[in-house]
Amino acid sequence: MWGEPAPAGATGVVHVDLSAIVANWRLLCARHPGGPVAGVLKADGYGLGAGPIARALHDAGCRHFFVALLREALAIRSVVPGAMLAVLNGLVPGSEADYVAHDITPVLGSLAEIDAWAPTGRPAILHIDTGMSRLGLDAGELAVLQQDHARLAGMGPRYVMTHLVSSEVTHDPLNTHQRQRFEAACALLPPAPRSFANSSGIFLGRAFGSDLARPGAALFGINPTPGLPNPMRQVVRLMGRVLAVRAIPAGAGVGYNATWTAMRPSRIATVGIGYADGWQRRLSGRAFAYFDGVPVPLVGRVSMDLTTFDVTDLPGIEPGAWLEFLGPHQTQDDVAAHAGTNGYEILTSLALRLPRVYEAA
Repeated sequence: MWGEPAPAGATGVVHVDLSAIVANWRLLCARHPGGPVAGVLKADGYGLGAGPIARALHDAGCRHFFVALLREALAIRSVVPGAMLAVLNGLVPGSEADYVAHDITPVLGSLAEIDAWAPTGRPAILHIDTGMSRLGLDAGELAVLQQDHARLAGMGPRYVMTHLVSSEVTHDPLNTHQRQRFEAACALLPPAPRSFANSSGIFLGRAFGSDLARPGAALFGINPTPGLPNPMRQVVRLMGRVLAVRAIPAGAGVGYNATWTAMRPSRIATVGIGYADGWQRRLSGRAFAYFDGVPVPLVGRVSMDLTTFDVTDLPGIEPGAWLEFLGPHQTQDDVAAHAGTNGYEILTSLALRLPRVYEAA
């Protein structure tokens, strides 16, 4: 599954298993039999590299892609020829010509965006807000549109979509409320295919199926069913190289402000990954790395380029060894629990200065 640890000279590396991403997409397709499953590749493919991931999914048969920004769509347009490529964050005024020239579909979430796009005569996706209160037509704008279908003339819509607020919480009544609001809203609009479920929404059952699902996180191994075993394959392996191993006496401090003090003679491994690489400072004193499947405690403060670990009980760790920060023994969800965040932030924080190595699909 995983190849060589890193390119020559690298002190950290992100391995991305493209075959696992494709397998995750196929599993999601099987869970959503009512319609196709898109690939959501915003934030540069959740920090893992949208280009290679888009190519692997396209080769596997994926024909619908979403990103957040127009520039993200432009970066992968040539990689997914013929596929629908849509931008979730709406239509920025003055950008219409770029959408048309590159066959990119805007997601329209206001009457102003609809009116700006209408002269192009091209399909778009209509976004209805059913509870997120961020983007999408609000109740007042929706009522206007429901009374004036002519505003949609000539532009599709290709899909009508909404975004689930709490789909990872299976029994949250918000899920059913949103489904009902969405159905009621669509009933008063011209008939159009619908796009509903995100990653976790796919696991809410057939009632949450639609003509197009839009998973992102689950493609990259983030658990769409928190509290239950993760049905997705692990995609990412973050490895850090040991740069030095130092013997220190009992009572010696480690790192900035000496926040950790050795209680015994200890061996401290310094690894070439820090918060500039996305290994967050809040993990100081809380997280672990792994060596041959054995947890190694992080001690002292995470600094910009370096992190220190107590390897006293693992004499096999010497300079040049590699520690697993993310991988089979510690997923992004595990690290997120230590950091008080979610797996999305862990992956999208991985810095571009870490080389990416792609395992073929």
